[in-house]
Amino acid sequence: MRMRAPSSLSALLAFSLVAVCNAQKNVVLTNDDGWAVAQIRAEYAALKAAGFNVTLSAPAINKSGTGSSTATPSTLTAPCEFNTCATGAPATGFNASDPRLNYVNAFPVDAVRFGIQTLAPKFFGKKPDFVISGSNVGTKLGSIGGSGTVGAASEAALEGIPSIAFSGSTGSQVSYTTLSTTTASSTVAANIYTTLVLKFVNTLLASPAPLLPSGISVNVNFAPTTNCASASSYKFVFTRLVASSTAVDVTTCGTNKLTAETTAINQGCIATVSVFNATTKLDVGAASQQLVLNKLTSILTCL
Repeated sequence: MRMRAPSSLSALLAFSLVAVCNAQKNVVLTNDDGWAVAQIRAEYAALKAAGFNVTLSAPAINKSGTGSSTATPSTLTAPCEFNTCATGAPATGFNASDPRLNYVNAFPVDAVRFGIQTLAPKFFGKKPDFVISGSNVGTKLGSIGGSGTVGAASEAALEGIPSIAFSGSTGSQVSYTTLSTTTASSTVAANIYTTLVLKFVNTLLASPAPLLPSGISVNVNFAPTTNCASASSYKFVFTRLVASSTAVDVTTCGTNKLTAETTAINQGCIATVSVFNATTKLDVGAASQQLVLNKLTSILTCL
């Protein structure tokens, strides 16, 4: 007798089919929380299971709040986060059992640059098709210039690689080893946010090239999981970074005034989607908003 797959597995298999059918699926995964936090490792495992060709390149230690800072990677003078590498370890390194799990002892910008310029040619034979930055532990809303998650996504966009910066309200700066405790709030949040990341990325990758306009990226933030029991509880809503009484935005949901993400995310189980300039880290104009909106229409709803 053939057993029916659980609903969560069925959803993952559906995402897998989308990914397999899409030719652009070589992905560099990065963050600013560090290479060994639970959230990024949950995403790494799920992306692999969904058929993506993925390599992880993230800071050796937590580098939250470092924006677009950059430095030459250097030898570790203290252990990697959660003692995942030793004092004196080289400036860049990888997991002995999986060489696609890589740390860079520098900033998020340096980590994603290493992923794009060194790891992607090594594993993909070319530059990546896409960069996923995050999901960050904690939201990055409104004024996003100081976010390392956003800094890494911006760096990718400026190098010509489409990118998204993801962040989630719920979660903790905990080791990937805690994912085995499936009922822990951090694990529940990691799994919900990972499912949302897959949904968003698969929708975007299913659209015609170019995936995003040159020089821009997208800031996606997930509301707390406290009252949102599953990924299906969430609605993706098109927003802007900062409220403006004078800006004329893309017309959607009957208005050309997009809601600020800081307002929208408080309206329930919401995932805000704001398009930003990778150089200035500010809102873009209506034309660029329209190009992104067109690609995401199938998953977007109104508040």
